[in-house]
Amino acid sequence: MKKKDQNAVIEIGGLYKNYNTGGLAVHAINGIDLLIRKGEFAAIAGPSGSGKTTLLNIIGGIDRPDSGELKVAGMSLNGMNEKELSDLRLNKIGFIFQAYNLIPVLSALENVEYILLLRGVEKKERRERAESILRAVGLEKEMTRRPAEISGGQQQRVAVARAIVSRPEIILADEPTANLDQKTGSALLDLMKRLNGDVGTTFLFSTHDRMVMKRAGRLINIIDGKIASGTG
Repeated sequence: MKKKDQNAVIEIGGLYKNYNTGGLAVHAINGIDLLIRKGEFAAIAGPSGSGKTTLLNIIGGIDRPDSGELKVAGMSLNGMNEKELSDLRLNKIGFIFQAYNLIPVLSALENVEYILLLRGVEKKERRERAESILRAVGLEKEMTRRPAEISGGQQQRVAVARAIVSRPEIILADEPTANLDQKTGSALLDLMKRLNGDVGTTFLFSTHDRMVMKRAGRLINIIDGKIASGTG
């Protein structure tokens, strides 16, 4: 791991992750060193299968590396148990998944509120915050609808609202604009950019989208599990 940076919010050193597919070892993450500073608006770009999503999942404590050092929000993930990782995700990290990961039996409003409920936010405040963020992403008319009753693009906006509403230190976004038209994707990126500027939330995207790449303050290119450029 590189020399400590007081502004670092994600610190990675010598990270490796291998998978066994059909008897063959796949080097998904192959010796990555990376430092992300507080308040960055950074994007990881690379071809399909390059390791982008695996890297985000490891940073978020969803997946574990085979070896290497990893610190998030000043805390080492090495040796953390599942409860400690769960607490880290709840209190420090917001996720935007490509597959949405919404709770099907809850309405859009309830899905967004749920993370605030887990964090113990009082009912009136969490309802106000959830309604406000859903209006901000253009879903004021869909608040009472369940995921199956709205489009894929609208589900993605609910997922973005859910990640933002808890005001986490870090938001990890896996292809957040993949299912959105250009106008909606642009509006969501503007919203995330404002949050980044106003509150200092750190954003780390994985993306194929040129629109995301152009807006990123730093573009990190990854090929075959290795960083090709943009290590910072």
